[in-house]
Order: sequence, then structure tokens, then C-alpha cells
Amino acid sequence: MTATFAYPVEILHLLVSPSHAYFGRARDGAADVPTSDVEQVEVVAGKGIVGDRFFGKAAHMDAAVTLMAVESLESIAAELEAAPFDPLLARRNVVLRGAQLAPLVGEEFTLESGGGSVTLRGGRQAHPCAWMDRMLAPGAHAAMRGRGGIRCQPLTGGILRRGPATLLSPVPLEPGQAGAQALLRKTRLP
Repeated sequence: MTATFAYPVEILHLLVSPSHAYFGRARDGAADVPTSDVEQVEVVAGKGIVGDRFFGKAAHMDAAVTLMAVESLESIAAELEAAPFDPLLARRNVVLRGAQLAPLVGEEFTLESGGGSVTLRGGRQAHPCAWMDRMLAPGAHAAMRGRGGIRCQPLTGGILRRGPATLLSPVPLEPGQAGAQALLRKTRLP
């Protein structure tokens, strides 16, 4: 990866959970699973975050680490006239401040934090599930479309730490647009 642009960001949350909390019917409530907001995570190339539900799962190899901009949740809460959302309820692994993520789909980029770095490939948008209406606020599911973050494949291993970080990108980003809804790519399917 040739990084041309460097952006100061902040890693606010690092979520690790060994199992899924949102499955079945939302009206039945979320599963009671251990979820940790940790100071640092170990990322393994090609596998994901050690201890997380997506780690080493074949179906998630290209999308084992999820990133989200907290500005998206702030914008959605304001639009829905709701109280601020707990960022952990969106169940994304890495919650950042100051990072426009949508342009990173299909790109290799690096997050540097606390002396460590991890290179990721932005695979696809992290689409929200209907659970967001129950966990965040009515209407959150629809409002999160195009703002749910991105799912990434870890290309290198390393440690990510909460706190100040740098996002190295091969494409220009607009940090002021971190909470803006990204237009979803049109499908070629009829």
C-alpha cells in the first residue's frame, strides 16, 4: 500500500465479543453475551481480532474487522431526535472519531495507534440489521444504511490501542463527512 494521505483520528472503542448478540427475533431481546470495550486488541493477518466472534471464521475472512465512525451514530441520533447512542450497541469492532470510511471500500489502508499499526483492506459496507431499531431507536435501521461503517480484511497483524491514531489512506478523505450517509453502490443485478 502506498499511503498518500495521513489523517489524525481517535480510536474511541475497541469491541471484542466471543459470540453474536443479535440473532433471532428482536422482540425476544438480545443474547446475554460477554462484550468487552478494551484498551487494546491484537489483530492477526487474515483472521481478525483475537477473541472476537469473527476471528478465523471462513465466512468472515474478508470482513473480520468492522470499523465505524462515531459521527455516524451522532448524526443518526440527531436526525431521529433520540438521546445519544451507546456506540457499543452497533457491535462494530473499532469505533473511530474523525474518519470518513466509505471511500476506503476496496482500498488498502493503515491504522497506526500507540506505536503499532495494522493494514486493512476495506471490503464492503457494514450494513445495519433490523436489530438497530430495537437497540438504538425506532428508525435507526433505515437511518444507518450507508453509515454503518465498513467491514475489512486484516492484511497485517499488530496491536491497535484506544486513543490518538493516524489513518493512512491511498485516497483523499473528508473527515468532516465522517457522519454523512454514503451512497450505496448500485447493483448489477436486475
